Amino acid sequence: MQKPYTYGSMRFWEMFPGLLVWGTFSIALTLSFIKPLWVIIFIIVFDLLWLFRVLYFNIFVLISWDRYRKADKVDWQSKLSSIDGSGHIVHMVFLPTYKEGYEIIRSTLRSLKENKFPNNRMIVVLGGEEADKEAFGKIVRRAEQEFGGVFKYFGSTLHPKGLPGEIPGKGSNLNWMGNRMSERITEQFPEIQDEDLVVSAFDIDTVAHPQYFSYLTYLYATVEDPTHSSFQPIALFSNNIWSASAPVRIGAFGTTFWLFGELTRSERLWTFSSHSMPWKMLKDVGFWQKDIVSEDSRIFMQAFLHYHGNYRVTPMFLPVSMDAVTGTTYMQSMKALYIQMRRWAWGVEHLPYVIDGFKRDTQIPFKKKLQYVFNHIEGMFTWATAPIIMFVLGWLPLWVAKGESNALIQAAPFTLEQLMQLAMIGIFVSAMMSLTLLPKRPQQVRRHTWFIMALQWALLPITFIVFGSFPAIDAQTRLMVGKYLGFHVTKKAR
Repeated sequence: MQKPYTYGSMRFWEMFPGLLVWGTFSIALTLSFIKPLWVIIFIIVFDLLWLFRVLYFNIFVLISWDRYRKADKVDWQSKLSSIDGSGHIVHMVFLPTYKEGYEIIRSTLRSLKENKFPNNRMIVVLGGEEADKEAFGKIVRRAEQEFGGVFKYFGSTLHPKGLPGEIPGKGSNLNWMGNRMSERITEQFPEIQDEDLVVSAFDIDTVAHPQYFSYLTYLYATVEDPTHSSFQPIALFSNNIWSASAPVRIGAFGTTFWLFGELTRSERLWTFSSHSMPWKMLKDVGFWQKDIVSEDSRIFMQAFLHYHGNYRVTPMFLPVSMDAVTGTTYMQSMKALYIQMRRWAWGVEHLPYVIDGFKRDTQIPFKKKLQYVFNHIEGMFTWATAPIIMFVLGWLPLWVAKGESNALIQAAPFTLEQLMQLAMIGIFVSAMMSLTLLPKRPQQVRRHTWFIMALQWALLPITFIVFGSFPAIDAQTRLMVGKYLGFHVTKKAR
């Protein structure tokens, strides 16, 4: 499908991240042979800054982890009894699905049923695809038999295939679900005010924390101007973590820790994966865009631009858990992990949209615009380049300059080794923290797997490159050359 930015300045911003990455690699490689001392100095400074960044990042991760432990101990449903207006809030959960087995869907619906929030104030919607019409129809019938009378409303929508202007995927399905449910709510529940309805867009394998909707209701009823805020929970990819391969587990926890670090810095926070948002906002912006891959984060920027910068993300320190990627063989699991990371890295597609929106909007302060653009470019650039600079290119100039008598060159290997050892503090913290986030060990999993779960973090430098840098470079290069990425459904298995 042809993207809107085919030429001009916006096409340049599609190309810019890839040009920046490949320009950095080209300069580093060239100077390693021409001016190795310059590159060695740069690498030492870069690694030193990265060390400070790791330590700085771990502080925020620990703060989020502590807030999660405290939030987990609060009875949020009982706290709602003293909050005026909380009794009017209704939750609607969107569950788009494509070729998922009933057991996966059933576990998600059971988590909603068993949530401590009253079922009679919950609207649950399954969103199927016409391309899977027959199988989806069977699932809907089974689900209606088991859950049809549980919630205030339980229904489904069927997204037609081949609609113009769409990329098949979650975003276009959610757009269809939003428009269809807007009609149904107007007809069947006219008493529900737009301001009292909160929507949670969940991946189909999402298992919500037992107090998720009680906590979400508390926040929605107490934060300032709640219709101008999305709500981002902790994302755990742990439903099947005990049976996942080591690289997949590291990738899953790495994503969780990244989100931990962002949750305490709300000025940087975008929405990601399964999250919640006001119904009023969704209607105001016309629901999710239909022609993008990264709909989970784009919906935040749609609202941010629509409200001229008066929109934010409120962090939630309770989790939703989803499946880690999997495959029938080890190599298929690795391929699935790479594809998932590349899809997340495709969030780079937001850059031209953001810059185009900022150019048109004169009400958003320039400082705020600059902050969002810089954070987006810097985050994508670091994702693609930092692991390769540290673990690969950092040693090339040392090999080229080997044998020279310069004292700095001779001391550089020892200096870099010391910096790497200090950076291992971050890996140790991640390893210990990951053990506290594991679900209960299944009986069929051997006890010594706990030990393996800790040792697996030794693979971090490898996974950092193969499932960090490589998919990010892949995504940014594709956008640079105009080879646009489609939506790839992550296979679920437990």
